[in-house]
Amino acid sequence: MLAPVRTVSTANRTSPLLTVQPRRGLVDEKFQIVITNLLPNQEVTLHSLHQSEDKDFWEAFGHYISDEHGTVTVAKDESLGGTYEGTEQMGLLWSLRPVPGSRSALRLRKTNVLTPMVVNISVYNGHLSQGFSKTSVLATTVTERWYMAPGVQRVNIRENGVRGTLFLPPGPGPYPGVLDLWGGGGGLVEYRSALLASHGFASMALEYLSPDELRTADVDVSYFENAYQILQNHPKVQKNKMAMLGLSFGSAITFSMAAYSTIIKPQCCVCISGSHVVPVDKSLFEVFEEIKKNMDKVHVNEDNHVIQRGMILPIPSDPAQKIDVGRIKCPVMLVNGGDDQNWASVESAQDMEMMMEKAGNRHLLTVLTYPDAGHLIEPPYTPHFRATNFILQEMKEKIVMLWGGQTKPHAYAQEDSWEKILAFFHQHLYSSNIRAKL
Repeated sequence: MLAPVRTVSTANRTSPLLTVQPRRGLVDEKFQIVITNLLPNQEVTLHSLHQSEDKDFWEAFGHYISDEHGTVTVAKDESLGGTYEGTEQMGLLWSLRPVPGSRSALRLRKTNVLTPMVVNISVYNGHLSQGFSKTSVLATTVTERWYMAPGVQRVNIRENGVRGTLFLPPGPGPYPGVLDLWGGGGGLVEYRSALLASHGFASMALEYLSPDELRTADVDVSYFENAYQILQNHPKVQKNKMAMLGLSFGSAITFSMAAYSTIIKPQCCVCISGSHVVPVDKSLFEVFEEIKKNMDKVHVNEDNHVIQRGMILPIPSDPAQKIDVGRIKCPVMLVNGGDDQNWASVESAQDMEMMMEKAGNRHLLTVLTYPDAGHLIEPPYTPHFRATNFILQEMKEKIVMLWGGQTKPHAYAQEDSWEKILAFFHQHLYSSNIRAKL
């Protein structure tokens, strides 16, 4: 990691000094921000600015007052206003939002993990809430946030019809393997797998919904089994230390494979914002045709945001309409948001608990439920998106999807759950193995 850089606006020694440490780090790593050489009790605004790969600008800011020594320490001092309030060390990241005048319903996601997320951090005199680009700064610096740690390898997977990207930790290995599945938005989403590899797991981001490349009629159980075997048979992966990680529809796939597959036998699974109500036991085309039958339960709110959670409510009592989670033989962690407006994940978790209690495997289940968190529970310090543009892959229709959640509790959920997910994987995949040192 780079040594901290202090950037000042002029050569004057009494000018404010802005220190960010580390200046280059992983996205889930906290940074320390300190401003010195201010006047005692000086009002200042700390501002972050990021330009996304889509060329949209995102900003966050907090209002601070320096102490009697003219110092602001973000990890200890309170923001009195702005996009976040209170003592929030990472508020400049998790409260990022599109600058005024931006396109509507945006979501910030890293596409190219070989480059960092670059964030400009600046200090302004006074408590500002707008007009930052037209105001002179007291001090400014640039930070880099990476999903890939130094030495992590990125490998394209195009084998047996399977499409994905494998991320390998540094060193000879072998490492535990994680098959990483995102949800119904489709495409190849790499950043979570890159971050998992940065923490010592060989993780493969799997593409399974891609209208231009994969027909849903051709993607069935065998596709996921082939992907699992490709990862399992890689020379740098431990065959007997495998896991699956799914978000949203990716959780339905994970539950289905763990319950029914004779090939996929993971040591543990993590499912974020998912449900067992949609069995994936046939082609995705057929699964989506079944889902479409419940479209009449989808609601649109006064903002024209689509609320999907009612599609699987009430949770069916008929066992044939659900994945038989009583068959699962490995530890499972569920991560859910109490304000998930996209999927009835909390109700599903309650039903799964009852099913597993009845089947005698309830001891394998860990449930994390975060009040006021939404559907998109991502790695730490990812900005919160309550509603964003979304393409319904099976209908080729663009909508604004309501994900739910409130910004501060959602940020807490992301930080806390990621720490627990990593600990869960270490517990069940590393056991007596030496943890990777990055």
